[in-house]
Amino acid sequence: MFGALALALSACSNKFRTYNGPEVTRVAVFKGRREMYLLHHEEVLKKYEIDLGFNPVGHKFQEGDGRTPEGRYLIDRRNPNSAFYLSIGISYPNEADVARAKAFDVRPGGDIFIHGGPRKGRDRGGKDWTAGCISVSDRQMEDIYAMVRDGTLIDIYP
Repeated sequence: MFGALALALSACSNKFRTYNGPEVTRVAVFKGRREMYLLHHEEVLKKYEIDLGFNPVGHKFQEGDGRTPEGRYLIDRRNPNSAFYLSIGISYPNEADVARAKAFDVRPGGDIFIHGGPRKGRDRGGKDWTAGCISVSDRQMEDIYAMVRDGTLIDIYP
């Protein structure tokens, strides 16, 4: 009895899920609506409510501004040991972001991710709490991590 219960509980705590459904061909983020969609072409596979950077209005301009970037990027990396549960990286800054920051002699910032909640010792701090990332619940991040592959387009709209 105890062995079966332990096995069931361990299966529930596995953060590395599998996904065998339609390919996620694009991620669409609507900052103003605080919504993110995983799409197979034009078909919505999943919809999530999201949190953003602590200063969410406008395109990310420089490191430390608390803004979430806007524009077209790629999912370019993943971190199974993130300080924010699981995370997948967004290819910010692109060439235009770097050029814009250079023109104003500021650093564009980087390390923008879609991730889960903060780990022990870190405070979520309410809605729109990240430094510029997109945050979902840990359970939602498990699905996103399994479904979205490196190289997937991500469009982030105002």
